[in-house]
Amino acid sequence: MTSQVTFYLSRLIGTRCYGPDGNVIGVLKDLIIENHLASLSENGPVRPKVIALQLKSKGQTQFLDTQYFEIQKIKGKYKVSFLKIEFISQEIISNSLFLVDNILDKQIVDINGRKLVRVNDIRLVTIPSGIYAVAVDVGIEGLLRRLGIAKQIKTLLSPFNSTIPSKFFLWDDIATVDFGHSGITLSKTFTKLETLHPSDVADIIEEFGKHAGSSVFAALDAEQAADVLEELEPHAQVHIIESLSVEKAADVLEKMPADEVADLLEELEEEKAEQLLKEMDIESSEEVRELLEYSSHSVGSIMSTDCVTFKENSTVNEVLAFLREQQPEANTIYALFILDQSEKFVSTVTLRDIVVAHPDSTMEDIMKKNPITVYDDDDVDMLGDIVSRYNLLALPVINKQKELEGMVVIDDIVEDLLNKGKTK
Repeated sequence: MTSQVTFYLSRLIGTRCYGPDGNVIGVLKDLIIENHLASLSENGPVRPKVIALQLKSKGQTQFLDTQYFEIQKIKGKYKVSFLKIEFISQEIISNSLFLVDNILDKQIVDINGRKLVRVNDIRLVTIPSGIYAVAVDVGIEGLLRRLGIAKQIKTLLSPFNSTIPSKFFLWDDIATVDFGHSGITLSKTFTKLETLHPSDVADIIEEFGKHAGSSVFAALDAEQAADVLEELEPHAQVHIIESLSVEKAADVLEKMPADEVADLLEELEEEKAEQLLKEMDIESSEEVRELLEYSSHSVGSIMSTDCVTFKENSTVNEVLAFLREQQPEANTIYALFILDQSEKFVSTVTLRDIVVAHPDSTMEDIMKKNPITVYDDDDVDMLGDIVSRYNLLALPVINKQKELEGMVVIDDIVEDLLNKGKTK
């Protein structure tokens, strides 16, 4: 191989291959690349090398080493020749990827577009050191090329100065591929999904379908998996949890808000839910169990127990220092809650109150004098009117002993109202 030739997989598949003596030795069925996706390199571009060709001859399948392979383009057609016949071991083949079987027509993640796209063709290049896959074609041109009518369509469009839409992804930009049931583990291919918002990853997982979606989810670390699981639709949440081991599922659930976990577990069979609760750490499990005791019509059923509390004598400086150090989630600090020395609820403080106050002011100085509260056993239907009337982002939930049980944030109230609207 002395010259550079750029070609598409679709143009090569099905061509005859010639041996050293010039006789036909078979028909090309697939190209096999090194499994680069299982060991991505952070240095330099990713260009997986084609290590073997799959040929079919007289009903038999053979895998030939590309070290002695040559491809030439003669009058617009490709000629595939072998200067020497050298076979590749089955062990190497079993740990490699097939371009036709594993990648062509499969779905990949478009990181920039935050969606799934289908691989219509694959662009390759031959250089003196070998054959390399450089990009995937996800555009209409690739599909027409597969059908063998791309040139004809281009000719028809040329008088109108129009072109066929084309879209390529360099191999580096492939975040993950739906390999179906190939059985290949590709945990490192999902690292680029970390750059997306959890809701985008959730949409992608749902688009992938059950099997591939579960594989993508299982490759996420526990922190990101928890964020993504919150964004999934209830039926998808159930499927994902059931597809994981009890240990892995418990690890993920421990990093989710207790109210979200309680909602999810209510969708599972009682036996499965109990298994997960026993596997979770004691503190997380007890929080969830307490929420599960509330009826579905009570405020407690949708409240969050992730609250940020301070004592009446805490200063603004102390509160800001705590928030900077702990960096709580945004929805947990819609409102800050003030407790007295006996841990009874006293009032609320907003972030605005904190920011505009003097650094030495105490919470008692700036807290609201007549805070709006609800009881944990109040009817959930009353929440919409309250947050609307008083323009609240978060509402403290207390018990009859004036102890803080949690809070209801406007996000959960809106979600509850929407869900009820869907079921009417």
